[in-house]
Amino acid sequence: MTHLDSRQSWIRLSAIMALSTLGGAGMWSVVVALPFVQAEFGATRADASLPYTLTMVGFAAGGILMGRLSDRFGAMIPVMGASCVMGIGYILAGVAPSLMWFALIQGVLIGALGSSASFGPLMADASMWFLRRRGIAVALAASGNYLAGVVWPPLLTVLIGNWGWRVAHIVVGCIVLVTMPLIALMLRARPPVAKVVPPVAGAPPPRAERPLGMSKNTLTGVLGFAGIGCCIAMAMPQVHIVAYCGDLGYGVARGTEMLSLMLAFGIVSRIASGFIADRIGGLRTLLLGSLLQGAALVMYLGFDSLFSLYVISALFGLFQGGIVPSYAIIVREYFPAREAGTRLGIVLMATLAGMAIGGWVSGFIFDLTGSYAAAFLNGVAWNLVNVIIVTTLLIRAQGMRGRAAMA
Repeated sequence: MTHLDSRQSWIRLSAIMALSTLGGAGMWSVVVALPFVQAEFGATRADASLPYTLTMVGFAAGGILMGRLSDRFGAMIPVMGASCVMGIGYILAGVAPSLMWFALIQGVLIGALGSSASFGPLMADASMWFLRRRGIAVALAASGNYLAGVVWPPLLTVLIGNWGWRVAHIVVGCIVLVTMPLIALMLRARPPVAKVVPPVAGAPPPRAERPLGMSKNTLTGVLGFAGIGCCIAMAMPQVHIVAYCGDLGYGVARGTEMLSLMLAFGIVSRIASGFIADRIGGLRTLLLGSLLQGAALVMYLGFDSLFSLYVISALFGLFQGGIVPSYAIIVREYFPAREAGTRLGIVLMATLAGMAIGGWVSGFIFDLTGSYAAAFLNGVAWNLVNVIIVTTLLIRAQGMRGRAAMA
């Protein structure tokens, strides 16, 4: 009989991280290719950002579909199917005749029906195999997405530099087709069922009908809007740092290095956030990450030398990496386990929608103003929205704990 927190749980988590790293190519390849796609098709910066926006929209919507398929059939079948679609999508993207076809392939085949299976559904699956170490397990599962950001941009830079962005996409498609279905075979077993799930430290017990004094749908919507705010802010450096460095005269290769550095420190942040969330709860962890992310965005406004951009990019990754996994912990704290997959899928969809909006809006603001200063200010404003929402939820949680203690 399989047990929670067992050796098999950790082996499965390793497979999940590998799948998330490989599948995460769908999010980051389009960022690296953005300047080259823009140049070939003669597009504006906003139009060239459209493939990323559609990828994130597809990634968000597909996450709910893949999550429901995983709930019904287990994780293996949707991941195997999605990896095949994603690999074919990359090959088709490499021969796309226009920017619109490239964007549609990115959004539908690579985002919605491909890469989406490698994030939210796998995070939810990992959470079902752990009890005592659930926070760190979810954080590690989420880290695969950032490992992808460390691994794929340098590889794509080499491929694009030597053979062009079209050949690079075809190569990525072949890698995905060969590796992901084989690793997905490790997800055959269904998760064990925990009879008792204690609340995360620092959080009140889940209330099945009125979490934080709200209906479940209301709280889901509030968390989703908070996710939109923090991820519009998050998208500005992540999507445009490569192009930003090119505009400053440092070259896209320096921007790619900064993106990889950002995401490498994001891995550290995600792992650390798992330990922190196990001690202080998901809401406090989310608020801490959001405050620090806002501080890093302000730093981008004040400094633009090459050295300072490397430092700020590292700090940005270190500050914001734990934000998205915190939503998974919050969902497990305040909603019944039987609803966790659906609720998490909806909230993650909102965060990814925020990334999609933020990527496009930043490009649009650049086209209007000729610089990224206003785009960074836009990110700071949306980050403040997230801070206000999370602070309000935390105050409600503390008030409910106080009333419970007095009862």
